[in-house]
Amino acid sequence: MVFESVAASAAPQPPSASFPVSTDCGSPHLAVTSVFGPPLEPSTWSGAPANIANELRALGYQVSGIQPRFDTVAKSLLAGRHLLSGHAGFLRGETVRRGAAARRHCARMVERERARIGADRVLHTGTFDLPAVPARGVQHYLFCDHTWDLARRHHAQAGEFDDRQTKEFETLERVSYAQMQHIFTFTQYVRDNLIQHYGVDPARVTVVGAGMGRIRPYDGPKDYVNGPLLFVAKHLFVEKGGRLVLDAFRIIRKRRPSARLVIVGSETHRALAGEQEGVEFHAHLPWEELERLYHNAALLVQPMLNDPWGQVYLEALLSRAPVVGLRRNGLPEILEGGRHGFLADSCSPEAVANTVVEALSNPGRLAEMGQSGQRHVLARYSWGRAARRMHEVMEAV
Repeated sequence: MVFESVAASAAPQPPSASFPVSTDCGSPHLAVTSVFGPPLEPSTWSGAPANIANELRALGYQVSGIQPRFDTVAKSLLAGRHLLSGHAGFLRGETVRRGAAARRHCARMVERERARIGADRVLHTGTFDLPAVPARGVQHYLFCDHTWDLARRHHAQAGEFDDRQTKEFETLERVSYAQMQHIFTFTQYVRDNLIQHYGVDPARVTVVGAGMGRIRPYDGPKDYVNGPLLFVAKHLFVEKGGRLVLDAFRIIRKRRPSARLVIVGSETHRALAGEQEGVEFHAHLPWEELERLYHNAALLVQPMLNDPWGQVYLEALLSRAPVVGLRRNGLPEILEGGRHGFLADSCSPEAVANTVVEALSNPGRLAEMGQSGQRHVLARYSWGRAARRMHEVMEAV
């Protein structure tokens, strides 16, 4: 994931935002944190922190939100510290945010706000604000969809991290994981990495899954012969595979001239699609229209380069649209190795195009995958199910 600007140090800061949700003093008080935005707002991190917070509140928790913030002064100080520490001069936001000074800064802000509101448990939704040494009597938990080791394997800016940075990030993650009371993961492959690569005790890692947005299950008619291909990326268009899809679609059109591609993105990405034949571009769609596009799609073609999870996959499967993506990160697990979609073995336009053409060659198989994919998602993925599993573990701890 790519972040704008920098993060960090111990410069004086205004209080971080707290968003109380419940005030029942007899309930456990849980603070949910996010450095990506206000954790209790649905727009933050595809709504994951807000959704899990709402479900935990329904289970009887007091829930507050904490967002560590960085003003311009703090960003400048941390960028300077980053350079003085001997790192390379590359100041992309993520490079600084992953560093020790930024993490200490985030952790201090979280602890200060946690103490102010009186929360006795903290659920982190990322690793950038994990404490190196937790306060006494406070239980810290992590809800994650990735690790640094997994993220850097396909990172778009992998060449911009020097060896010293890579080792530092690795050490910081390892230390932080060791301080967690328990770690909850979206997927089994992340749990396996925490255990095998970082040495986390298996008893301290539980797969709880995740849920979806507002797309409703679809059981109406589907056209798997002439229905459109769909690609959705409201941000990080290139990283989510947008340019790759456009390049692959040129090849697809040569082999299937009637093929259509519907792209949902932001207005800033319209120029990338240009006037390419067979491509329909949408921006700023009402929710009902976006849902209609999911329901009409024959395939979701979403070859995300380094997205660890992808809620868009679940929403497509819920709409009975099988998925075409890359054999990496969380998608093979979501598709159960290919039962509910197709996995391209490389991120070349030719490989993606070949996979799409193969998928479209058998409409009957697509219909079967659509049914099985929807059943799989409905049976396995929901925010309520994830929250209940978290609750069981936290109460046992």
